[in-house]
Amino acid sequence: MVDLDRYRGCLFGLAVGDAVGTTVEFCPRGSFDEGRDMNGGGPFHLKKGQWTDDTSMALCLAESLIENGYDPHDQVVRYLKWYRECHFSSNGYCFDIGITTRRSLTTFERSDKNEEYYGSSGEYDSGNGSLMRLAPVPMFFFGQDSEKAEKVVNAIKMSGESSKTTHATTKAIDACKYFSSLLVGAFEGKTKEELLSEDYVDKHFHKDDLCQDIQNIAKGSFKVIAYEDLRASGYVVHSLEAALWAFHRTHSFKEGLLDAVNLGEDADTVGAIYGQIAGAFYGYENIPKDWREAVSLEPVIKALADRLCHPNGTEEEERYQVLMKALRFLEENLSPKRTSSDLIRDDFEKKLQHWRDETTHSKQHDTDITQLVNEFHSRSR
Repeated sequence: MVDLDRYRGCLFGLAVGDAVGTTVEFCPRGSFDEGRDMNGGGPFHLKKGQWTDDTSMALCLAESLIENGYDPHDQVVRYLKWYRECHFSSNGYCFDIGITTRRSLTTFERSDKNEEYYGSSGEYDSGNGSLMRLAPVPMFFFGQDSEKAEKVVNAIKMSGESSKTTHATTKAIDACKYFSSLLVGAFEGKTKEELLSEDYVDKHFHKDDLCQDIQNIAKGSFKVIAYEDLRASGYVVHSLEAALWAFHRTHSFKEGLLDAVNLGEDADTVGAIYGQIAGAFYGYENIPKDWREAVSLEPVIKALADRLCHPNGTEEEERYQVLMKALRFLEENLSPKRTSSDLIRDDFEKKLQHWRDETTHSKQHDTDITQLVNEFHSRSR
């Protein structure tokens, strides 16, 4: 049986890591006072709890898997909905998108849609953009009703495939495959020593299954690298090594995340990668309560994690459907671009009341919807 606490921890860990890391995003190590909390700010002047493209794309991916299974075209369509229409944005704008991701999405947009994947595979396209959003793929496949060995194999294989929608280099694909194996092991309750051992790598991968740079990490380069040699750049090899360095050397979600993001550089993404494995390992309840409750779209993230954990659960399905309808309604009617006058805001309140009257939902759903409405209102202030 899949552990809900680990599933919630994985997806919330990603969002929390992103939100904590964005404060020092793009800052060279040593150029800032080390952070000890979730503060907001950063290059995009975000409010506390708001996250960047890492979480937006992860939520698009989770939504696609829940509603359509594994469909790479549908995944890209949802990424484009975020890029063009700000779906799953934490502040109503698409304010942060990687170069390789943008190129892949616009290539798909202009294409005849006959190819399965449109990810970039050039010499300089081994960025961390597919690894940062990965969590929903192993969550989806490991949550299926099939034999455990089959679930593990599919989770690892399809994690690599999911990279190809935007990042089709061998390094990016293999990073996703290896990291997926760690997430699955964390879902199973493996110890940290087991997860990060060479025996664990050998159990899941043959000698030539991973390219040399990812193989080096899998064999433990992050355990011995000198601090001055550690990089936290957008290069997927650097990001993965930095996240695992922080995970290996610390003993709590918070301690490790602060070590990861205080490396600077691509701090939000290193934080998001660390947050996935640490959240799955330590669990949702061991992420600081004030952090997980502060993240944007908190009830939606919880509904997505619960739906991935219990794909056939009636209660989980009902909550997911209600919250996704509420999110779409709010994105259409209460985005910062649309609420520039009191007249528009008054009109929205009438629409909202009518929508609530027409929608059947429980007291808990009402509480969640009110939380989302308040968050959307705060974006336009």
